[in-house]
This record gives sequence, C-alpha cells and structure tokens, in this order.
Amino acid sequence: MQQRPFTQVDVFTDTAYLGNPLAVVLDGSGLDGDAMQHFACWTNLSETTFVLLPSPEAAAKGADYQVRIFTPGGELPFAGHPTLGSCHAWLQAGGVTKSATHIVQECFIGLIALRREGSRLAFAAPPLQRSAPDPALVTQVASALGLQAQHIVASQLLDNGPVWLGMLIDSAEVLLALQPDHQRLKSLGLKVGLAHIEKARVDTNLIARSNREARAFGKRSRSNDSSGSSTGLQNATELTVRAFAAVNGVNEDPVTGSLNASLAQWLMADNLVPRCYVATQGTCLGRHGQVYIAQDPDGQVWVGGDSVTCVTGVVHL
Repeated sequence: MQQRPFTQVDVFTDTAYLGNPLAVVLDGSGLDGDAMQHFACWTNLSETTFVLLPSPEAAAKGADYQVRIFTPGGELPFAGHPTLGSCHAWLQAGGVTKSATHIVQECFIGLIALRREGSRLAFAAPPLQRSAPDPALVTQVASALGLQAQHIVASQLLDNGPVWLGMLIDSAEVLLALQPDHQRLKSLGLKVGLAHIEKARVDTNLIARSNREARAFGKRSRSNDSSGSSTGLQNATELTVRAFAAVNGVNEDPVTGSLNASLAQWLMADNLVPRCYVATQGTCLGRHGQVYIAQDPDGQVWVGGDSVTCVTGVVHL
C-alpha cells in the first residue's frame, strides 16, 4: 500500500452535502481494476474515480488526464457527475490544461471535452443512440416502479455509454411519490431514468422556437448568449428527474449527469425543451442537485454543474 492524494467532492451543488458525493483518488497509478473496484465498494458511494496519466494515444490527441469510474457494482465507460467532480479535483490539485479553452478527459468511451462556465464546469454530452423500447419491457418497469401506465407520456432507450430506459412522466407529484421495488428493477437488468417537464413562462426568443408540441419553461435572469452558456440561468426548475440504478448497486442516484445528458438530447430533438434549461434531482433523498443544460449553435449539448470539495487528505491503497 502507498499514500495517495484523495478528495471527496459534492457535485451538482454549490452548497456542500446537497449534491452527489464523489470519491476521487488523484493518483491511481499501479492499481489494477480489482483494487479499484474493491475500494469503490468500500466507499459505498454511487461512484468512485481514479485519476491517471492519459494513454499515449489520448495524450497525442490533447487529453489532459485519464479517469476510471467505478460504482459499487462495476466499472462504467462514462458518467457525468464523476466527470465534473474528477475535473474539479484535478484542477484544484494543480492540474494544468494543454488547451486555453477546454479540459480534455480520457475515459473508456473516448475523449470528453469540458469547459469552464464561470464558477461551474460543463462537459460535452457524448453522442446519443436512442430507440423505442419493447412495450412489454416498459410494462414490467412500470409495474416495478409502482407507476400506472396512464402517467407515462413517452419512453426511450438512451445510450451515451451508460444505457438508461428514459420515461417522461405527466406529473411531478406522481414522480416524487414513487417507491420502486428495487429488487425487481435489478432483476430486469437496466437503469431507469424518469423526468417530468414543468410548465412555466419562457422568454420571447424561446417562444419563437416552440411549436404545437413544445412545452413552456421558466424565465431567465438575462438573455441566453449565442454560445449556449447556461451561466445566465436562474435556479428555476424546468425538469424534475429521478434515477434508479439498482443494477449498479445504487438504488437511487442523487444527481446523474449521464442521464441528464441523454434526456436533454432526446427532449431537445423532439422539441419538448428549450435550448437552455435547469434540471433538479435528488429531492426524495434530501438533496437539491442542479444540472445546467445548454445547447450551442453547433448542436452540442453541454451539461454543467457546480462542485464543492468536502474532504481532502490521503488514502492508503
């Protein structure tokens, strides 16, 4: 064993202990996957990450560091809150970027670009593959959730590394009252992400973009800039989200970047949400995670959030 720098970060919050905690081992060199998995089981957090030097191939393409991401149940090819939290910890520990405008992270699905948005970081959502789920599967999942079919507005299988069954629900009250049978969900072998779109007023520029199928959303504190940055948004909730991942050893995830990324790509493509909005997650767990979504003029979706360092020190691994 050796001493390794360690930090624990709360992600998707600007107030400690209201977001999604992440354990970050800032030097994972020499550790194999089994040792990483064992430590991730010990932390018992939704995710634990290990920061490494980028591979030579990734470094040649501009990668600043590499991260491996583990849940208590296994390794992930990509995840959102570990991406933001690991980048926050790496920068705070003195990490120096190769680019003046972006940070580049290497993980199993490839290279992920991040950018600074004021005090926040945001990652570029990976490409999404989506498809219509088997209706029989949706019925089974709804039963395990305790959800009546009439409350399901739409559903999609969403794959941006992690695979989620995404379901749009017609009522925030119904969504927040669900008490799933997590063992049944685990037996179905997939993660489930639920969302409800809030109704509110929007700025005139967003109204101009809406059509008869679009929903209305909350006011901004000032106009969105042409870059698609979310820094001008108020903390008004426009999407309420819950995520269930018993298959990965996490019954309910407090705040989930990969799910919010794929939900945004789905809902924007179907004209159900505006180019910039705020999602909240974690209410049922006593958290108040805030996820800032913005689509730039090139169509790239960025997923942003604050991070707060809660623990620093060393870990013996």
